[in-house]
Amino acid sequence: MIILAAITFAACNQGNRQGSQTDNDSGTAAAPAFSADSAYACVEKQLAFGPRIPGTPEQEACAAWLTAYLRALADTVYVQRTTVTAPKQKSLPCINIIASFNPAAKKRILLLAHWDTRPYADKDAFDKSKQFDGADDGASGVAVLLEMARQFGLEKPSAGIDILLTDVEDYGESGVEASYCLGAQYWAKHPHIPGYKADYGVLLDMVGGRNSAFYYESFSRQYAPAQMKMIWDVGNRSGFSDYFRYENNGAGAEDDHYYINTIANIPTLDIIATQPNGNFMPHHHTTNDNIAVIDRRTLQAVGQTLLNVIYGQPFNY
Repeated sequence: MIILAAITFAACNQGNRQGSQTDNDSGTAAAPAFSADSAYACVEKQLAFGPRIPGTPEQEACAAWLTAYLRALADTVYVQRTTVTAPKQKSLPCINIIASFNPAAKKRILLLAHWDTRPYADKDAFDKSKQFDGADDGASGVAVLLEMARQFGLEKPSAGIDILLTDVEDYGESGVEASYCLGAQYWAKHPHIPGYKADYGVLLDMVGGRNSAFYYESFSRQYAPAQMKMIWDVGNRSGFSDYFRYENNGAGAEDDHYYINTIANIPTLDIIATQPNGNFMPHHHTTNDNIAVIDRRTLQAVGQTLLNVIYGQPFNY
């Protein structure tokens, strides 16, 4: 088990650690440098398992690797195993993975992303039944959080941090109420610690695609407007104004954050790429969602911005 953890940890830790960066002109403490190379390698590692579809061997193999990776870094790792009911009364195994840093800290931030892959490319122009990699839709958000976890392991932040990797997010069907985000719904009703609360949460979903832009998402504006503005301000001061856009393009996503807000009552925002017209990116739920769409600079923009927030003034909103 120790050898496995060491091997799997190294497999997703490519690239050199860069110098620390600061939140420009804010007077806050220096943040460690986010390694886009390491995050990119984490995307590749997830894709090497194949599509992480609930109920498959690939799901189990990837879950084991994610758990081992985080156990090498976090103070405590929790694994929630349950069964959820997807559309058409399909029972699916669900594996949520939670990594806690600074568990005694009262002020906490919840960071989350889904790690499963949709079972079919229903938006594909040629074969809507085909499986796809889910490089951006799932793997990119997880990869950013894994690289952030590596930084937390090297230099622990003062705030308490909980990383939640949710499962069975993308098995839903349009028009079937509450059929998406089943892992997040389960966690919101059954948190890893009874009565768990965080000051706010940040969801990462589709945060690695080339030419991405992150607009103000509607449920984020409703439930966590101050926290969202704080992060967008830091992103702009950090040199990523082409990514963190203040415009409201009308996009609203029934994403994991919706259920964290409405069930767990933790104000949570969604960093999610959309087009100027409010639609998801063109590769969304198609076979084009593969490693070719992943851009290191997009991963860098999201990861470095969040590190600057967490190591700077994480509750300055």
